[in-house]
Amino acid sequence: MEKKKTNVKTILCLHLLLMVFSAFGICSKIAAAQPFLSFTFILFYGIVILNLGIYAICWQQIIKRMPLVVAFANKAVTVIWGIVWGRIFFGETITAAKMIGAVVIICGILLVVTEKEESHG
Repeated sequence: MEKKKTNVKTILCLHLLLMVFSAFGICSKIAAAQPFLSFTFILFYGIVILNLGIYAICWQQIIKRMPLVVAFANKAVTVIWGIVWGRIFFGETITAAKMIGAVVIICGILLVVTEKEESHG
């Protein structure tokens, strides 16, 4: 089996993809507040479904270029983006518990990525 090296460009593309993917949670939340099957409901859920299709294609391209364990470890960053989007778009409070959770996620990603890189290097 061929070893996959992860380069900075691939990591940046992955994180851009995950940021955009997490932003569509905003569309889901807006759609959920609309009357069922109203135009706005269908529009926002349609955007979510289209995004999922594009995300699936892009995800496949990302995992061709990096180890699957590294890609999945980085996927946890969507929780952090959810906290950011909640604050920006819905005025949600960022609590100490959320901040601690974000730090734990970042530490977990770093542990997986650095351990994976060390075992390949």
